[in-house]
Amino acid sequence: MSPEATTAEAPTRAPRLVEEPALAREALTTMWQIRRFEEAVDDLFARGLMHGTMHLSIGQEAVATGACLALTRSDLITSTHRGHGHCIAKGAQLDRMMAELLAKETGYCRGRGGSMHIADVDTGNLGANGIVGGGIPIAAGAALAQKLRNSTNVAVSFFGDGATNEGAFHEGLNLAAVWSLPAIFICENNGYGMSMSSSLSMAVPRVSDRAAAYGMPGVTVDGNDVQAVFDAVTEAVARARAGLGPTLIEAVTYRHKGHSKSDQNLYRTREEIDAWRAKDPIGRFKTALLESKSLAQEDIDAVRTEVRDAMRAAIKAGNEAAPSRADELMSGVYAPVQESA
Repeated sequence: MSPEATTAEAPTRAPRLVEEPALAREALTTMWQIRRFEEAVDDLFARGLMHGTMHLSIGQEAVATGACLALTRSDLITSTHRGHGHCIAKGAQLDRMMAELLAKETGYCRGRGGSMHIADVDTGNLGANGIVGGGIPIAAGAALAQKLRNSTNVAVSFFGDGATNEGAFHEGLNLAAVWSLPAIFICENNGYGMSMSSSLSMAVPRVSDRAAAYGMPGVTVDGNDVQAVFDAVTEAVARARAGLGPTLIEAVTYRHKGHSKSDQNLYRTREEIDAWRAKDPIGRFKTALLESKSLAQEDIDAVRTEVRDAMRAAIKAGNEAAPSRADELMSGVYAPVQESA
């Protein structure tokens, strides 16, 4: 994430990552952290060491990374059921994330939220949401709060293409536009709402075309290009901080894995998956860094090793942490419990 910014300081154009070695290293580190975390939990789940369900974002790392790179720590985000990457990109600690998914007391939600409901308020992550499109109106409300407080913070909502056909999408965007709220709506269009192709679920060719109905800018970018996402979100953030209202960004990307752990991928061909794997965002970024000489191969190898070691430490810490206690479950409930007569 970028350091704290004021309205006057907020850039309207993002720096070129290949020209900024420190930023390039940060972006590469974040994308690898997301990839390695997803691979780790996939493995733990397969070995029966992690329970529940899992929605992985392998292949979509550039969206969360590029978007959160344009934000400050105090900016706010709402996430989705496929939200591990958003949490990491916003600055979460890997050990606390791993502990949460392992149902441990040291997790961000004391092991009670799990994969689909993880939150990290200290970094501005208001939480993932198991309800499709559920984070959109929350982000609109958070943006309203920032406006009423005369804050320069913005609220970003991540959601998938399936959420754009939910009432929450239309209501949230309409409200943000009518009240000119400092909100950025980012659709991670990975081509499928569960197993339904996005091309069959809407009559317009692009999700961003829908922005015109609300009177806000809409832009479609290559979601596998971290620079393209960084550029679009930086511009939208500057617009929001200046009081000019919300923006809808469609980042076209692809998930390498199925919708969830039970998805057999019967609706996708092997050729389609392989074609998108060839557009892998991490591989593309590494190539760009090497060609521009922004980072040398040894620098890239060092980042990969650091991330690997950090992930191993996170898994170890998560496994060694104390489990959540069932007898304390009600301590997180705020409604009073009535004693029976």
